[in-house]
Amino acid sequence: MSKSHRSPGKPSSSDAKSQSLEPFRARADGEALRTNQGVKIADNQNSLRAGPRGPSLLEDFIMREKITHFDHERIPERIVHARGSAAHGVFKVYESQSELTRAGFLQDPAKETPVYVRFSTVQGPRGSADTVRDVRGFAVKFYTEEGNFDLVGNNMPVFFIQDAIKFPDFVHAVKPEAPDEMPTGATAHDTFWDFVSLVPESAHMVVWAMSDRAIPRSLRTMEGFGVHTFRFVNAQGKARFIKWHWRPVLGSYSLVWDEAQKISGKDPDFHRRDLWEAIESGNFPEWELGVQVIEESDEHSFDFDLLDPTKLIPEELVPVQIIGKMTLNRNPDNFFAETEQVAFHPGHIVPGIDFSNDPLLQGRLFSYTDTQISRLGGPNFHELPINRPVCPFQNNQRDAMHRQTLNVGQASYEPNSVGGGWPKETDPADGGFESYQEKMEGTKIRVRSDSFADHFSQATMFYNSMSEPEKDHIKASYAFELGKVTRPEIREREVNEILANIDADLAASVAEALGLPKPKAGSKPGKPKTADSPALSLMNRVKPGIKTRKIALLTAPGADAAMLKQLRDAFAKEGATALVIAPTLAAIGDITPDATIAGMPSVMFDAVFVPGGEAAAQVLSQSGDARHFVLEAFKHLKALGAVDTGRLVLQAAHLPDQADGVATGDAKELARVLKEFVDTAGQHRVWSRAAQAESVPA
Repeated sequence: MSKSHRSPGKPSSSDAKSQSLEPFRARADGEALRTNQGVKIADNQNSLRAGPRGPSLLEDFIMREKITHFDHERIPERIVHARGSAAHGVFKVYESQSELTRAGFLQDPAKETPVYVRFSTVQGPRGSADTVRDVRGFAVKFYTEEGNFDLVGNNMPVFFIQDAIKFPDFVHAVKPEAPDEMPTGATAHDTFWDFVSLVPESAHMVVWAMSDRAIPRSLRTMEGFGVHTFRFVNAQGKARFIKWHWRPVLGSYSLVWDEAQKISGKDPDFHRRDLWEAIESGNFPEWELGVQVIEESDEHSFDFDLLDPTKLIPEELVPVQIIGKMTLNRNPDNFFAETEQVAFHPGHIVPGIDFSNDPLLQGRLFSYTDTQISRLGGPNFHELPINRPVCPFQNNQRDAMHRQTLNVGQASYEPNSVGGGWPKETDPADGGFESYQEKMEGTKIRVRSDSFADHFSQATMFYNSMSEPEKDHIKASYAFELGKVTRPEIREREVNEILANIDADLAASVAEALGLPKPKAGSKPGKPKTADSPALSLMNRVKPGIKTRKIALLTAPGADAAMLKQLRDAFAKEGATALVIAPTLAAIGDITPDATIAGMPSVMFDAVFVPGGEAAAQVLSQSGDARHFVLEAFKHLKALGAVDTGRLVLQAAHLPDQADGVATGDAKELARVLKEFVDTAGQHRVWSRAAQAESVPA
């Protein structure tokens, strides 16, 4: 397919002619960067702030114009995070956190706080698939007695950019390309890689996005992070910096890339369906809430800046303190009214929680209100049922589109006497919100702090922290994504100017895959003080056990029905769901299969077990679909089990006689085989089988 319409260069004579006839058709070639009012822009990289590390200033008309326009580019779908799934639940703190914060919902272990949680992908529209490689949003609305608190985070602890003024640029680059609106839900295209290869601050986040973190197995097994540095403030006015963490009780797991791609075609709603069905079946997803706490006196004690959203705090330096648990226990009643209309905002905080001067966070505090006004039709979006606080709220804001409150009385201003002075301000001692009194001194300036200048150290630390299989996946991801880039100069720039500064082996591997010369050593290589952080590897997030795992019992008419029941009961006792999968839905004794092989392929399951039964084994052995079912599960490193004549199906698929993670035996050895199978499935993947899986033909 020709890409000539995207070629850089000066306008052709035909372009010039069309521009004279159609002055609204604009090309950027040779033009200065200007505001929409025609003012030339000297600095498009940094928002205006009070000193290099100070807060962003409201008077920054360049940043406000840029983000305002960006916020209103899509209606009514969200510009980013359009594809979402959500659920209701509750949060309980384990013990009072009064030493750290005055926030009421973090004080009483006996009190439940209602929550609504929305998970989402970033790039694709509402109709895109769940299992694409992408960042996932993880937003939690706490309906506290002091007002709503929104913890608006992602499943990765860092972000692509350091300053909110660059957010429209990043999203324009990652979204489908303007001429043809492709690709959907993917970063494997020119504009994304052009942007990140020119913006080194993105290096850390990109390596996260190329890792297994970008293709979670389930929303239920996905970590969450607040990304930014916030503050806790206690009743005595003492403040500390914090980072938010959500830890899934089940552990954290990923899909493998081939599996993720196939699921996108087989079931685009894979994550949404998994979350819904888990809640409906009573397997309520749970996360523990944790915080990293940093004393203000230690703000500058790290080799990175706490205000830099492209950096994380290694847990080996500051451990995560677990303070409570969230349980999702109810699905929405109406997807549109709840999941689509819920409005999150990082500026929705309660007494005891406050902001830092993170320049990305500072811009988000403006952007989210502006976006909701456009998307939800006006400033009264807080009156929608899903967004209403559970506590009473009165103020003198009136009218506007979609107003639902019937305000009574004359006074719509404050102070007033005609209404008895109500509503009135509340003293901070009685729960009134008071911003933390941070001392500010600085020149009004548009500049990036020097403490934000190291872009590669933590990217190197992240890569060093991965296991060998995870490193292999990262290499393959870069090779796949950059292989989709059509401009060779972009591929070369990413390899030579970004990857070479992260890790020489990573850069060399990707270069080889792309047919590029081995890159020279990076000019600004990462040299992290913390060489690695084991807590970053998903291999260290595994929690043994098969609770809520989905197991396929692959069988056919003529199977041992008694064994089928025994297996199903044994897996249920372990908390797993075993589904009977067969060529057709014809009854097997008194058991009706749950689905057909064609209807629920192996990518929908975490493990596969083939029971005995001579007639069933003959049918499955002669079925190409059945052979592919077990072969695909083997290649995706899943646990396999087979008993008695069920072993013939594995042989028919030409699987190795001896392979890690494959439990087999005759009928009298069922107990042993079952134990081996459960132990293997409880580890999620059989990583030691990767080399064998590569050698097995597809």
